[in-house]
Amino acid sequence: MRKIWDIPGGVHPPENKAQSNHRPIAQVALPKQVILPLNQHIGAAAIPCVSVGERVLKGQVIATAQGLISAPLHASTSGTVSAIESRLIPHPSGMSADCIIIDCDGQDTWVPLKPCEDPLAEDKKALIEKIRNAGIAGMGGAGFPCAVKLSPRANSPIDTLILNGTECEPYITADDMLMRERAEEIIQGAQVLAHLLGQPKEILVGIEDNKPEAIAAMQSAAEGTPISIVGFPTKYPSGGEKQLIYILTGKEVPSKALPASVGVVLQNVGTALAAWRAVRYGEPLVSRVTTVVGESLSVQQNVEVVLGTPVDHILAEHGYQSANSSHLIIGGPMMGHAMEQSQIPVIKTTNCILAPSPQEMPEQAPAQACIRCGMCAEACPASLLPQQLYWYAQAEDFDKLNDHNLFDCIECGACSYVCPSNIPLVQYYRASKGAIRQADNEKLKSDRSRERFEFRQTRLAKVEAEKEERRQARKRAAEEAKKKQAEKAAKAAENPETATEAASPEKAATDTNKEKTTVNNNDLVMAAMAKANNAEVDPAKEKAKRERALSGAESSLERVLRQLQEAKDISDDARAETLQARIKQVELKVKEAKEKLEAL
Repeated sequence: MRKIWDIPGGVHPPENKAQSNHRPIAQVALPKQVILPLNQHIGAAAIPCVSVGERVLKGQVIATAQGLISAPLHASTSGTVSAIESRLIPHPSGMSADCIIIDCDGQDTWVPLKPCEDPLAEDKKALIEKIRNAGIAGMGGAGFPCAVKLSPRANSPIDTLILNGTECEPYITADDMLMRERAEEIIQGAQVLAHLLGQPKEILVGIEDNKPEAIAAMQSAAEGTPISIVGFPTKYPSGGEKQLIYILTGKEVPSKALPASVGVVLQNVGTALAAWRAVRYGEPLVSRVTTVVGESLSVQQNVEVVLGTPVDHILAEHGYQSANSSHLIIGGPMMGHAMEQSQIPVIKTTNCILAPSPQEMPEQAPAQACIRCGMCAEACPASLLPQQLYWYAQAEDFDKLNDHNLFDCIECGACSYVCPSNIPLVQYYRASKGAIRQADNEKLKSDRSRERFEFRQTRLAKVEAEKEERRQARKRAAEEAKKKQAEKAAKAAENPETATEAASPEKAATDTNKEKTTVNNNDLVMAAMAKANNAEVDPAKEKAKRERALSGAESSLERVLRQLQEAKDISDDARAETLQARIKQVELKVKEAKEKLEAL
């Protein structure tokens, strides 16, 4: 029996999963039009490579990845590109973004695919490239490009691969049904991921014990493999990345660090399935399984839907009754966000469409004053102090918020759920994070302006100093020449015969040849010394030096990516555009560092 660790805090909200897990996964009919946002992942948005009026086939690349932390986009069905324009996308702020619009022809014709009978016999780099080109991104969280996780740093060996089948959010059962019906493909995907990570010591699949059918199906599929299916007690939010790693391994991921820093890579079960289909059948990510649930629907179930399908098309197929609906939510009730309009599309990270009735999810009562009961602190899975964070957020005391680790908050909503005063704590934290990021961005802009000014002043001073040095050098040279001329004239006056000999052309030519010989000899000596120095380089030291250079470049890339996500969270488009350009530069440095290391 494997040891299981218990996370601090957590809550037990009503699961409400029986409404949608009693039916097999269904297919949604093709819509008349699909809307495909260019950015369905963390990192830089994809760049369109098709034009309006062009006919495309299902699985065809319609937008290419922009740098390392990005993902290409594929047509989710066949049809004609009717527009490339800004449309509403699934985002808490209700923002719009560039999308490719395809008018579907109803034929759903695939582009020619390139299947592979034995993916494990393929070269690892080729497999990772297939996954990258298939546009696979995390399907259970923020949509981090899968291929990047499969290429950890050279100094961060991976000893544990975890597949996340927890699905702790109420109402959502997409991964549950996926594990029940497609367990064998998920296990095959896990084996491919493990192969690409160098066969970690442990391959674990974490599933909460409220999914007995999924656990049984996965255990049956994993027989004869080194993969362990681990069931553990249900508690929200056990599916958080850091929380699940702690539950299964006892390892704590440090603040602001990635799981790879403790030797762990974590992928969603849906991501593993998509990776398997990419390397085995050559299929890019063009569809996903999504839970469609809520009492305002006549049919509640899980459906496989092509990416870009408008939510209103899905609702119509499930008998949506707007008069009996309180509001629409993308995601679950704890971490999801409200939809202002139902025309937004399903994207790679859309795991649930929730349409509750007013009785099912009544409007929250007005917030009352905090009674200092401490229940929020008991519920926090990150061991924070939500009550104090709330006070500091109200006071806009950013220093105190940082001192109390506001950015370690995973915004799971457990504190808001238990609050007897109905205080929307997470909303305060999100707003404070945005304000802090905005202040940091303003400070960064100010610092950059100051640095540019100081650099310019330093550069001008340096240029002036160099000019002055050259003037002084010319002056000294002129004085030296004048002095030598005077000495030569004095010697000539003392010995006329020597002066005549020195002035002869033959003598001058001989002196010139001697000088050239001396210079050439000096060049040969310098070249020989350089060659000797190069020969004395210690290969081990040189490798360590290049590994440090690669690690530094990768750390810079992670930092810029975090800054980009923060800029997007506060809709700072100018800052995001600058950071995307910076990402390209840093990615180039990472590539050069890898090439230098591989050249040893």
